[in-house]
Amino acid sequence: MKMSTYDLVLCALCAAVTCVLAPLSIPLAGEVPISLATFAVLLSGILLGGKLGALSQLVYVLLGSVGVPVFAGWTGGIGITLGVTGGYIIGYIPMAFVAGFLYHLYGKNASGARKYVVMFGSMILATAVLYLFGTAWFMAQTGMTLGASLAACVIPFLLGDLIKIAAVMLVAVPIEAAVKKAVPVTE
Repeated sequence: MKMSTYDLVLCALCAAVTCVLAPLSIPLAGEVPISLATFAVLLSGILLGGKLGALSQLVYVLLGSVGVPVFAGWTGGIGITLGVTGGYIIGYIPMAFVAGFLYHLYGKNASGARKYVVMFGSMILATAVLYLFGTAWFMAQTGMTLGASLAACVIPFLLGDLIKIAAVMLVAVPIEAAVKKAVPVTE
């Protein structure tokens, strides 16, 4: 994959946004906290597309894995990445890919309501991929049943994730337009 300096800078910026927002979290009784990470991951995918969005999140995961405190609650380290919530952290990579790939393929150049419908649908599917990956990992780590894992790791987050998706929809298009206007990309 050939990348321009422009692409690298945008990847770095999106990784930095995730590093800033993900530690802001509210611990819950279970292992999985509420954080702004999924907002940043979805925004990265929508703004950068599948490949670059996934790359930005790979950078984030690697930074956290080597000990930079960028995970929820300002934690970091390979123990977190390989722990019970690690599936969700690693799942940010395919989440960004799915959101960005689908949106850029079917909605980025659309206008009006179609743009937002595709954006919404791509983020819903991306969130489902995150839930699938993270919950399977959580079940393997804890030995909990599917029902108990869904009750701990998915159901409490549904409303919050819908709110984050709506927030991405509000900010992504204006950011997209501002970036395009500031630095026109020639391909």
